[in-house]
Amino acid sequence: MKRYYPFNDYLKKKFGCKVYKVSVDAGFTCPNRDGTVASGGCIYCDDAGSRASYCDRGLSVREQILKGIELVRNRYGARKFIAYFQAFTNTYAPAAKLKSIYDQAFVSDDVVGIAIGTRPDCVGEEVLDVIEQYALKRDVWIELGVQTVHDRTLAAINRGHTAGDSLSAIRAIKRRAGLKVCAHIIVGLPGEGAAETIETARELSDSGIDGVKVHCLHVLKGTIAEKMFAEGKLALLAREEYVRRACDVLENIRAGITVQRLTGEAPAERLVAPLWVNGKQRILKMIDVELERRDSFQGKLTR
Repeated sequence: MKRYYPFNDYLKKKFGCKVYKVSVDAGFTCPNRDGTVASGGCIYCDDAGSRASYCDRGLSVREQILKGIELVRNRYGARKFIAYFQAFTNTYAPAAKLKSIYDQAFVSDDVVGIAIGTRPDCVGEEVLDVIEQYALKRDVWIELGVQTVHDRTLAAINRGHTAGDSLSAIRAIKRRAGLKVCAHIIVGLPGEGAAETIETARELSDSGIDGVKVHCLHVLKGTIAEKMFAEGKLALLAREEYVRRACDVLENIRAGITVQRLTGEAPAERLVAPLWVNGKQRILKMIDVELERRDSFQGKLTR
């Protein structure tokens, strides 16, 4: 048994089998790239916007979902799926357009849920009115790019919103029936040490989130971070330090929060550094070992 609560355990308990995410690129952009909030985006974001490598913008959302389901079903024998709107800001459009896009995801009853990646400043009430409707029959997650609760860091990475925006967004989502929040945290952001990571974990745990995704800051080609790294202005974590901080996060979030990711990978052709981030299984094993060494577990140090 894990010393933390994996998302797979939650899904198996709810649906009686393993559930697989199928990523889709719905053609969204981001207010932090088009000039509405800022230009250029966050320092770590490239032109793919976290898009999965198999996503094809040339296909409709429905076609992408059907293609993704076939791929995952053939590879893993999957039976149930969650449609994951992953690339860029997936609530950045008028409410009517959002509904027409999301509706395409439900190609069959085998699509048991939807996950929508977005920013804290793009979840207004009209957007939530649309998303809340799906929670009547499906598992609905809003994946919120919080990254940190420190405004100084958010400014340094050109995030374009504040920690207050993040907490307000979480409260707004949690007021809606059936909607769940998965907060994204980046460990190793400029100027942040272990203390800042722990504070972020504690603030988010107290905010009432339902899930968390954690990964290490890494540098992709064509990003502001690549230039900073080349100029010696951006320090990156060693694998061992990342493992320690990931365990710090786990210790400081409540036990009922689903852990949806503990490390993030990147396409090898776009990754600049650190190269170790693509060793997912080794990192997860090291986290298990570190928790055992500490005799610790998720929620041990929660307030």
